[in-house]
Amino acid sequence: MDKVKTGGAVYRRLPTGLRYLINTALFALFLITITALADNRVISYSDSKVLMLIAVNIILAVSLNVATGYLGQLPLGHAGFMAVGAYTSALFMRSASAYPGQLMFPLGLILGGLVAALFGLVIGIPALRLKGDYLAIITLGFSEIIRVVILNIDSVLGFKLTFGAASLKNIPTTTTVFNAFLWAGIVCFIIHAMMKSRHGRAILSIRDNEIASESCGISTTFYKTLGFCASAFFAGIAGGLYAGYLGILSPGSFGFMKSIEILVMVVLGGMGSMLGSIIAAVALTALPELLRAFSDYRMVVYSLVLIAMMIFRPEGLMGSYDFSLGGLLERLLNRKSAPLIKEDES
Repeated sequence: MDKVKTGGAVYRRLPTGLRYLINTALFALFLITITALADNRVISYSDSKVLMLIAVNIILAVSLNVATGYLGQLPLGHAGFMAVGAYTSALFMRSASAYPGQLMFPLGLILGGLVAALFGLVIGIPALRLKGDYLAIITLGFSEIIRVVILNIDSVLGFKLTFGAASLKNIPTTTTVFNAFLWAGIVCFIIHAMMKSRHGRAILSIRDNEIASESCGISTTFYKTLGFCASAFFAGIAGGLYAGYLGILSPGSFGFMKSIEILVMVVLGGMGSMLGSIIAAVALTALPELLRAFSDYRMVVYSLVLIAMMIFRPEGLMGSYDFSLGGLLERLLNRKSAPLIKEDES
Protein backbone atom coordinates (compact mmCIF):
# COMPACT_ATOMS: atom_id res chain seq x y z
CA MET A 1 0.00 0.00 0.00
CA ASP A 2 1.54 3.33 -1.08
CA LYS A 3 1.29 6.46 1.04
CA VAL A 4 1.13 9.95 -0.43
CA LYS A 5 1.77 13.09 1.63
CA THR A 6 -0.64 15.94 0.90
CA GLY A 7 -0.89 19.11 2.97
CA GLY A 8 0.46 17.67 6.22
CA ALA A 9 -1.48 14.43 5.85
CA VAL A 10 -0.72 10.99 4.47
CA TYR A 11 -3.25 9.29 2.22
CA ARG A 12 -3.25 5.59 1.41
CA ARG A 13 -3.06 4.91 -2.31
CA LEU A 14 -3.53 1.65 -4.18
CA PRO A 15 -0.55 0.61 -6.36
CA THR A 16 -1.20 0.82 -10.09
CA GLY A 17 -0.66 -2.92 -10.52
CA LEU A 18 -3.27 -3.68 -7.87
CA ARG A 19 -5.74 -1.31 -9.53
CA TYR A 20 -5.36 -3.11 -12.85
CA LEU A 21 -5.63 -6.50 -11.12
CA ILE A 22 -8.92 -5.55 -9.44
CA ASN A 23 -10.35 -4.15 -12.67
CA THR A 24 -9.28 -7.25 -14.62
CA ALA A 25 -10.79 -9.60 -12.02
CA LEU A 26 -14.12 -7.77 -12.03
CA PHE A 27 -14.21 -7.63 -15.83
CA ALA A 28 -13.43 -11.37 -16.02
CA LEU A 29 -16.25 -12.05 -13.56
CA PHE A 30 -18.60 -9.97 -15.72
CA LEU A 31 -17.59 -11.90 -18.87
CA ILE A 32 -18.03 -15.28 -17.16
CA THR A 33 -21.43 -14.31 -15.77
CA ILE A 34 -22.89 -12.86 -18.96
CA THR A 35 -21.55 -15.76 -21.06
CA ALA A 36 -23.04 -18.32 -18.66
CA LEU A 37 -26.40 -16.55 -18.74
CA ALA A 38 -26.38 -16.49 -22.55
CA ASP A 39 -25.25 -20.12 -22.93
CA ASN A 40 -27.90 -21.41 -20.50
CA ARG A 41 -30.63 -19.41 -22.29
CA VAL A 42 -31.34 -17.31 -19.17
CA ILE A 43 -30.76 -14.49 -21.64
CA SER A 44 -32.84 -15.21 -24.74
CA TYR A 45 -31.31 -15.43 -28.22
CA SER A 46 -32.84 -12.10 -29.26
CA ASP A 47 -31.52 -10.42 -26.11
CA SER A 48 -28.09 -11.92 -26.80
CA LYS A 49 -28.12 -10.28 -30.23
CA VAL A 50 -28.97 -6.95 -28.61
CA LEU A 51 -26.06 -7.42 -26.17
CA MET A 52 -23.66 -8.03 -29.07
CA LEU A 53 -24.88 -4.86 -30.76
CA ILE A 54 -24.42 -2.95 -27.50
CA ALA A 55 -20.78 -4.10 -27.34
CA VAL A 56 -20.20 -3.01 -30.95
CA ASN A 57 -21.75 0.40 -30.28
CA ILE A 58 -19.66 0.82 -27.14
CA ILE A 59 -16.50 0.43 -29.23
CA LEU A 60 -17.84 2.84 -31.86
CA ALA A 61 -18.81 5.50 -29.30
CA VAL A 62 -15.60 5.23 -27.27
CA SER A 63 -13.44 5.30 -30.42
CA LEU A 64 -15.23 8.36 -31.81
CA ASN A 65 -14.76 10.00 -28.42
CA VAL A 66 -11.00 9.91 -29.07
CA ALA A 67 -11.42 12.25 -32.05
CA THR A 68 -14.23 14.39 -30.65
CA GLY A 69 -14.01 14.51 -26.86
CA TYR A 70 -10.26 14.08 -26.42
CA LEU A 71 -8.87 15.62 -29.61
CA GLY A 72 -11.57 18.28 -29.93
CA GLN A 73 -12.37 17.72 -33.63
CA LEU A 74 -15.74 17.05 -35.27
CA PRO A 75 -15.49 14.22 -37.83
CA LEU A 76 -18.65 12.81 -39.38
CA GLY A 77 -17.13 9.87 -41.24
CA HIS A 78 -16.98 7.21 -38.54
CA ALA A 79 -19.39 4.93 -40.39
CA GLY A 80 -16.98 4.92 -43.34
CA PHE A 81 -14.15 3.53 -41.22
CA MET A 82 -16.56 1.01 -39.73
CA ALA A 83 -17.51 -0.07 -43.27
CA VAL A 84 -13.86 -0.49 -44.29
CA GLY A 85 -13.16 -2.64 -41.22
CA ALA A 86 -16.36 -4.66 -41.68
CA TYR A 87 -15.74 -5.52 -45.34
CA THR A 88 -12.01 -6.18 -44.82
CA SER A 89 -12.67 -8.51 -41.89
CA ALA A 90 -15.59 -10.21 -43.67
CA LEU A 91 -13.60 -10.89 -46.85
CA PHE A 92 -10.71 -12.23 -44.78
CA MET A 93 -12.98 -14.50 -42.74
CA ARG A 94 -14.70 -15.82 -45.88
CA SER A 95 -11.36 -16.67 -47.50
CA ALA A 96 -9.97 -18.21 -44.29
CA SER A 97 -13.07 -20.22 -43.37
CA ALA A 98 -11.11 -23.50 -43.70
CA TYR A 99 -8.80 -22.47 -40.85
CA PRO A 100 -9.62 -22.49 -37.10
CA GLY A 101 -12.02 -19.65 -36.36
CA GLN A 102 -10.47 -18.99 -32.93
CA LEU A 103 -7.30 -17.85 -34.67
CA MET A 104 -8.73 -16.25 -37.79
CA PHE A 105 -11.33 -14.15 -35.96
CA PRO A 106 -8.90 -11.91 -34.00
CA LEU A 107 -6.61 -11.68 -37.04
CA GLY A 108 -9.57 -10.56 -39.15
CA LEU A 109 -10.51 -7.89 -36.60
CA ILE A 110 -6.96 -6.54 -36.38
CA LEU A 111 -6.63 -6.57 -40.18
CA GLY A 112 -9.90 -4.65 -40.48
CA GLY A 113 -8.65 -2.15 -37.91
CA LEU A 114 -5.33 -1.66 -39.71
CA VAL A 115 -6.96 -1.07 -43.09
CA ALA A 116 -9.40 1.39 -41.48
CA ALA A 117 -6.44 3.16 -39.82
CA LEU A 118 -4.74 3.38 -43.21
CA PHE A 119 -7.84 5.03 -44.64
CA GLY A 120 -7.87 7.30 -41.58
CA LEU A 121 -4.30 8.33 -42.35
CA VAL A 122 -5.08 9.06 -46.01
CA ILE A 123 -8.19 11.04 -45.09
CA GLY A 124 -6.82 12.64 -41.94
CA ILE A 125 -3.69 14.29 -43.38
CA PRO A 126 -5.64 16.67 -45.66
CA ALA A 127 -8.85 16.81 -43.61
CA LEU A 128 -7.29 17.78 -40.28
CA ARG A 129 -6.00 21.01 -41.80
CA LEU A 130 -9.61 22.15 -41.45
CA LYS A 131 -11.65 22.74 -38.31
CA GLY A 132 -15.24 22.71 -37.11
CA ASP A 133 -17.98 22.54 -39.73
CA TYR A 134 -15.47 22.29 -42.58
CA LEU A 135 -13.88 19.18 -41.06
CA ALA A 136 -17.32 17.66 -40.50
CA ILE A 137 -18.29 18.25 -44.14
CA ILE A 138 -15.09 16.85 -45.64
CA THR A 139 -15.10 13.72 -43.44
CA LEU A 140 -18.76 13.18 -44.27
CA GLY A 141 -17.84 13.44 -47.95
CA PHE A 142 -15.04 10.89 -47.59
CA SER A 143 -17.41 8.54 -45.75
CA GLU A 144 -19.92 8.75 -48.59
CA ILE A 145 -17.13 8.14 -51.11
CA ILE A 146 -16.18 4.95 -49.24
CA ARG A 147 -19.82 3.78 -49.28
CA VAL A 148 -20.24 4.51 -52.99
CA VAL A 149 -16.94 2.77 -53.82
CA ILE A 150 -18.05 -0.34 -51.92
CA LEU A 151 -21.36 -0.19 -53.76
CA ASN A 152 -19.85 0.05 -57.27
CA ILE A 153 -16.33 -1.39 -57.12
CA ASP A 154 -17.35 -4.77 -58.59
CA SER A 155 -18.26 -3.20 -61.93
CA VAL A 156 -14.85 -1.49 -62.05
CA LEU A 157 -12.85 -4.58 -61.09
CA GLY A 158 -14.80 -6.89 -63.39
CA PHE A 159 -15.33 -9.54 -60.70
CA LYS A 160 -17.37 -9.94 -57.55
CA LEU A 161 -15.67 -8.59 -54.42
CA THR A 162 -18.14 -6.71 -52.22
CA PHE A 163 -21.25 -7.74 -54.24
CA GLY A 164 -22.50 -4.14 -54.08
CA ALA A 165 -26.22 -3.68 -53.46
CA ALA A 166 -26.74 -7.46 -53.54
CA SER A 167 -24.90 -7.62 -50.17
CA LEU A 168 -21.89 -9.64 -49.10
CA LYS A 169 -23.29 -12.92 -47.76
CA ASN A 170 -22.03 -16.13 -46.14
CA ILE A 171 -19.86 -14.28 -43.61
CA PRO A 172 -18.96 -16.60 -40.70
CA THR A 173 -21.04 -15.50 -37.70
CA THR A 174 -18.13 -15.61 -35.29
CA THR A 175 -19.22 -12.77 -33.00
CA THR A 176 -20.57 -13.98 -29.66
CA VAL A 177 -21.57 -12.23 -26.46
CA PHE A 178 -18.24 -13.25 -24.92
CA ASN A 179 -15.86 -12.07 -27.62
CA ALA A 180 -17.91 -8.92 -28.34
CA PHE A 181 -17.61 -7.71 -24.75
CA LEU A 182 -14.04 -9.00 -24.52
CA TRP A 183 -13.01 -6.78 -27.42
CA ALA A 184 -15.05 -3.88 -26.01
CA GLY A 185 -13.08 -4.21 -22.76
CA ILE A 186 -9.75 -4.44 -24.59
CA VAL A 187 -10.52 -1.33 -26.66
CA CYS A 188 -11.60 0.66 -23.59
CA PHE A 189 -8.43 -0.35 -21.75
CA ILE A 190 -6.15 0.58 -24.67
CA ILE A 191 -7.82 3.98 -25.06
CA HIS A 192 -7.65 4.58 -21.30
CA ALA A 193 -3.94 3.68 -21.22
CA MET A 194 -3.24 5.83 -24.28
CA MET A 195 -4.94 8.88 -22.78
CA LYS A 196 -3.02 8.47 -19.50
CA SER A 197 0.30 8.42 -21.37
CA ARG A 198 2.29 11.46 -22.51
CA HIS A 199 0.79 11.01 -25.98
CA GLY A 200 -2.70 11.24 -24.51
CA ARG A 201 -1.77 14.37 -22.57
CA ALA A 202 -0.46 15.90 -25.80
CA ILE A 203 -3.78 15.13 -27.51
CA LEU A 204 -5.71 16.72 -24.63
CA SER A 205 -3.51 19.82 -24.77
CA ILE A 206 -4.40 20.26 -28.45
CA ARG A 207 -8.08 20.13 -27.53
CA ASP A 208 -7.65 22.73 -24.80
CA ASN A 209 -5.44 25.15 -26.75
CA GLU A 210 -3.84 24.17 -30.02
CA ILE A 211 -1.74 27.33 -30.34
CA ALA A 212 -0.34 27.03 -26.82
CA SER A 213 0.46 23.33 -27.22
CA GLU A 214 2.28 24.00 -30.49
CA SER A 215 4.28 26.78 -28.88
CA CYS A 216 5.38 24.27 -26.22
CA GLY A 217 6.93 22.04 -28.89
CA ILE A 218 4.08 19.56 -29.37
CA SER A 219 3.71 18.43 -32.97
CA THR A 220 0.02 19.18 -33.42
CA THR A 221 -0.10 17.69 -36.92
CA PHE A 222 1.36 14.38 -35.69
CA TYR A 223 -0.90 14.06 -32.65
CA LYS A 224 -4.05 15.11 -34.51
CA THR A 225 -3.31 12.47 -37.14
CA LEU A 226 -2.47 9.92 -34.40
CA GLY A 227 -5.78 10.52 -32.63
CA PHE A 228 -7.71 10.36 -35.90
CA CYS A 229 -6.02 7.11 -36.98
CA ALA A 230 -6.52 5.53 -33.55
CA SER A 231 -10.21 6.42 -33.74
CA ALA A 232 -10.44 4.87 -37.23
CA PHE A 233 -8.55 1.73 -36.12
CA PHE A 234 -10.99 0.97 -33.32
CA ALA A 235 -13.95 1.74 -35.60
CA GLY A 236 -12.54 -0.88 -37.99
CA ILE A 237 -12.47 -3.44 -35.16
CA ALA A 238 -16.10 -2.60 -34.36
CA GLY A 239 -16.91 -3.09 -38.04
CA GLY A 240 -15.32 -6.55 -37.97
CA LEU A 241 -17.42 -7.51 -34.96
CA TYR A 242 -20.50 -6.13 -36.71
CA ALA A 243 -19.80 -8.28 -39.78
CA GLY A 244 -19.49 -11.38 -37.60
CA TYR A 245 -22.67 -10.38 -35.80
CA LEU A 246 -24.85 -9.98 -38.91
CA GLY A 247 -23.33 -12.50 -41.30
CA ILE A 248 -24.33 -10.24 -44.19
CA LEU A 249 -23.18 -6.74 -45.18
CA SER A 250 -24.86 -4.09 -47.30
CA PRO A 251 -23.37 -0.66 -48.09
CA GLY A 252 -26.66 0.94 -47.02
CA SER A 253 -25.88 0.02 -43.40
CA PHE A 254 -23.01 2.53 -43.33
CA GLY A 255 -24.67 5.69 -44.55
CA PHE A 256 -24.81 9.21 -43.17
CA MET A 257 -27.31 8.35 -40.42
CA LYS A 258 -25.01 5.72 -38.97
CA SER A 259 -22.31 8.36 -38.40
CA ILE A 260 -24.91 10.65 -36.82
CA GLU A 261 -26.12 7.83 -34.58
CA ILE A 262 -22.59 7.25 -33.25
CA LEU A 263 -22.02 10.99 -32.76
CA VAL A 264 -25.29 11.25 -30.79
CA MET A 265 -24.02 8.58 -28.41
CA VAL A 266 -20.84 10.56 -27.75
CA VAL A 267 -22.63 13.89 -27.30
CA LEU A 268 -25.34 12.37 -25.12
CA GLY A 269 -22.80 10.62 -22.89
CA GLY A 270 -20.55 13.66 -22.58
CA MET A 271 -17.63 14.80 -24.72
CA GLY A 272 -14.43 13.42 -23.25
CA SER A 273 -16.09 10.94 -20.89
CA MET A 274 -15.50 7.27 -21.65
CA LEU A 275 -18.04 6.21 -19.03
CA GLY A 276 -20.59 8.57 -20.56
CA SER A 277 -20.03 7.09 -24.03
CA ILE A 278 -20.52 3.58 -22.63
CA ILE A 279 -23.74 4.50 -20.81
CA ALA A 280 -25.14 6.33 -23.84
CA ALA A 281 -24.25 3.44 -26.18
CA VAL A 282 -26.07 0.99 -23.88
CA ALA A 283 -29.10 3.26 -23.48
CA LEU A 284 -29.49 4.24 -27.14
CA THR A 285 -29.06 0.65 -28.31
CA ALA A 286 -31.39 -0.94 -25.75
CA LEU A 287 -34.09 1.75 -25.71
CA PRO A 288 -35.46 1.12 -29.25
CA GLU A 289 -35.52 -2.62 -28.49
CA LEU A 290 -37.33 -2.13 -25.18
CA LEU A 291 -39.91 0.03 -26.95
CA ARG A 292 -40.40 -2.41 -29.83
CA ALA A 293 -43.77 -3.46 -28.37
CA PHE A 294 -44.90 0.12 -28.95
CA SER A 295 -43.82 0.11 -32.58
CA ASP A 296 -46.06 3.04 -33.50
CA TYR A 297 -44.61 5.33 -30.87
CA ARG A 298 -41.14 4.05 -30.01
CA MET A 299 -39.24 6.41 -32.33
CA VAL A 300 -41.27 9.34 -30.97
CA VAL A 301 -40.32 8.40 -27.40
CA TYR A 302 -36.73 7.90 -28.49
CA SER A 303 -36.64 11.38 -30.02
CA LEU A 304 -38.30 13.02 -26.99
CA VAL A 305 -35.72 11.46 -24.67
CA LEU A 306 -32.90 12.93 -26.76
CA ILE A 307 -34.55 16.38 -26.90
CA ALA A 308 -35.15 16.42 -23.15
CA MET A 309 -31.55 15.43 -22.56
CA MET A 310 -30.21 18.24 -24.73
CA ILE A 311 -32.46 20.79 -22.97
CA PHE A 312 -31.84 19.82 -19.36
CA ARG A 313 -28.31 18.38 -19.61
CA PRO A 314 -26.60 19.90 -22.68
CA GLU A 315 -23.12 18.86 -21.50
CA GLY A 316 -24.18 15.19 -21.65
CA LEU A 317 -24.94 12.59 -19.03
CA MET A 318 -21.47 12.58 -17.48
CA GLY A 319 -20.02 15.84 -18.80
CA SER A 320 -16.25 15.30 -18.85
CA TYR A 321 -16.27 13.05 -15.76
CA ASP A 322 -14.67 9.63 -15.95
CA PHE A 323 -15.27 7.00 -13.28
CA SER A 324 -12.26 5.37 -11.60
CA LEU A 325 -12.82 2.22 -9.57
CA GLY A 326 -9.35 2.56 -8.03
CA GLY A 327 -10.13 6.14 -6.98
CA LEU A 328 -13.42 5.02 -5.41
CA LEU A 329 -11.68 2.25 -3.45
CA GLU A 330 -9.02 4.71 -2.25
CA ARG A 331 -11.69 7.13 -1.00
CA LEU A 332 -13.48 4.35 0.84
CA LEU A 333 -10.19 3.08 2.30
CA ASN A 334 -9.15 6.51 3.57
CA ARG A 335 -12.61 7.23 4.92
CA LYS A 336 -12.90 4.00 6.90
CA SER A 337 -9.37 3.79 8.24
CA ALA A 338 -8.06 7.15 9.43
CA PRO A 339 -8.32 9.29 6.30
CA LEU A 340 -5.82 11.78 7.74
CA ILE A 341 -2.58 10.61 9.34
CA LYS A 342 -0.27 13.36 10.53
CA GLU A 343 3.26 13.33 9.16
CA ASP A 344 4.92 13.07 12.58
CA GLU A 345 2.89 9.92 13.31
CA SER A 346 3.71 8.12 10.05
